[in-house]
This record gives sequence, C-alpha cells and structure tokens, in this order.
Amino acid sequence: MINKEIATVGGGCFWCVEAVVQRLKGVEKVVSGYAGGSSKNPSYREVCTGNTGHAEVVQITFDPSQISYKDLLTIFMTTHDPTTLNRQGADRGTQYRSVVFYANEEQKLITEQVIAELKDTFDDPIVTQVLPLPTFYEAEADHQNYYNLHPEAGFCSMVISPKVQKLRKLYAGHLKPSEA
Repeated sequence: MINKEIATVGGGCFWCVEAVVQRLKGVEKVVSGYAGGSSKNPSYREVCTGNTGHAEVVQITFDPSQISYKDLLTIFMTTHDPTTLNRQGADRGTQYRSVVFYANEEQKLITEQVIAELKDTFDDPIVTQVLPLPTFYEAEADHQNYYNLHPEAGFCSMVISPKVQKLRKLYAGHLKPSEA
C-alpha cells in the first residue's frame, strides 16, 4: 500500500488553492473546507462573516513518493501572496489569511524551512501563520471542485485562471500529464 500524507493550507479563497493543487502530480484528493476557528461545523455563510475565526482551507491527500511536502508547500507559497495579512486580492478578512496547519512536527519544520528559503523572493515579509492542525470541517458540496466545474464563471476566469497559468509556467515538471 502506498503511503499517503495530508497537507492543510489556506491562501485566500479555497477555490483558488484547490484549482492549483489539484493539477499536481501525486495529489490524489483535494477537499475545500474550514479550519482554525471556534465554532463547530461552520457553514460558508458563517465563515464569510469573519466572526467564526476559521480560514478557508484545502485539505490535500498526496503521495510523497510523487511530490514531497516541501515541493507542495513551495508551490502553494508561490502561487498566492503570503505577504498580505488577512487578504488575497479583493478577498478581505481573517477567513482569507495565509496559513499552513501542520499535522506533525516534521511538517512544522519543513514549513518553517520553506518560509525561510522563500523570504527573500518577496518584497514584503511573509505573514503566513504556521499552526497545529485543528479540526477540519468539509465545506458544502457546491464549493468542491469549483474551478473545474465552472471555468467560465467570472471569478474563475479572472482570478483563478491566471493562477493556473502561473502554475503551468513555473512548475510544469510537477503537473499531472493531463495538465501539462
């Protein structure tokens, strides 16, 4: 049986992060959801108020023999803006913060290493939170696989498509064959 690992990250709208990581070799499952807040089983509407403390995140199941946690995080960190506090583009609020929820001490150390290695590539300091993985709550069904189901929607074509194009340009070697 192949070893699987889980990574849980947030970098603005979960549709954006989901669309990017779904295309990576070794990524087997991506679930949009919420983590890091105080209420149990929050809804999208509740999280959007910014009052629950949750971040929009994706939980990624991946095969580390095909993509390392370090490479996954490097791609995540360079396909969103980890230097803006509680904001990605027009999305504002704590629910859109840049965050890595680590599942174990090894993930924590790798996350800190990736941030240290990337800090000089940005004009501003990286503000990504690095926190232990709390309870993950799966988002509603209409938030899953959003970009793939709605590529022509305004938000998808204007915001997500450029991120996917950036991924293809910078990380072609990490793409699934169907994405190259």
